[in-house]
Amino acid sequence: MNKRFLSTTLALTIGFSSFGMVQTAIQPIQVEAATTNAQNNAQAVAAKADQLIQTGKSLMGQATYSNSVYKPTYPYKFSCASFLMYIFEKNGVDLGTYNENYMIQQGTYVARNQLQKGDLVFFKSKKTGTDPDHVGMYIGDNKIIHMADTKQNIVISDLNSKPYYTENYVSARRVLPTLLSANPATKGDKIVENALTYKNKVSISSTTNESSLRFTAPAFVDFIYRKSGVKLGSTSLSGLMSKGSTVARANLKKGDLVFFNSVKGSKKPSLVGIYAGDHRIIIPNSDGVMTRVLFVDYYAQHYITAKRVISTK
Repeated sequence: MNKRFLSTTLALTIGFSSFGMVQTAIQPIQVEAATTNAQNNAQAVAAKADQLIQTGKSLMGQATYSNSVYKPTYPYKFSCASFLMYIFEKNGVDLGTYNENYMIQQGTYVARNQLQKGDLVFFKSKKTGTDPDHVGMYIGDNKIIHMADTKQNIVISDLNSKPYYTENYVSARRVLPTLLSANPATKGDKIVENALTYKNKVSISSTTNESSLRFTAPAFVDFIYRKSGVKLGSTSLSGLMSKGSTVARANLKKGDLVFFNSVKGSKKPSLVGIYAGDHRIIIPNSDGVMTRVLFVDYYAQHYITAKRVISTK
């Protein structure tokens, strides 16, 4: 079900960006189903899908359904979407969201008869609204693994086993390999990987002490790019926004810097993020380093500009 107000750990990390959900049309654009990114081989994608499935299965009997609490330690508590967010993140694939209505906008549309392991499968049983209200992950043989409800918890279900799955099926999205690094990794991939490596190791504050891994938000960005072999030479928001070349939001690539204001319409930045690909951004703020998606209303309303500071060749 759609998580509007997850509490405890997730609520602490979501901060101001967890509200203002976007009503998204769920009728997908009919395109050819994605197979494998040219820069990722099929074996690597299949191996990652198997890892996701193994992690999901390992939580069966260990986790219970909760629409209001996210608990990523035993005894685990998940909603259907936060269950998938957790197993993807545990295997190095950050979806950047715990909401079905954002997940359905990621990756590439795939037809039901072309489902592959690791695809996200969406359902809608409510008669109001346009967003899906349930999501599972395809595991092969016409089956999905999902956090079903308070009675069943995590189960494996055949897509033809009940009218719920046949009548409420909405769409499916292939997020592997689009959320993975290219092979070989690009400079943008390396920046994103470094940022995620330090995600739970640094603190973001009003001062910087690199030896203690304490940074201001722009200093953290400068630090990550230096670690990735890119010298930005600025630890201020305005300084970072003066770097590189302006790039349209529709043309963002991994490693681009994205800037937001605190007052709508203002050109003065108050927040900087690293674009992580497929609508995801890595945001350093007072709550720490977090991943989000650009679909969230706050980012749409407070977006200023983006700058390309690395070569994409």
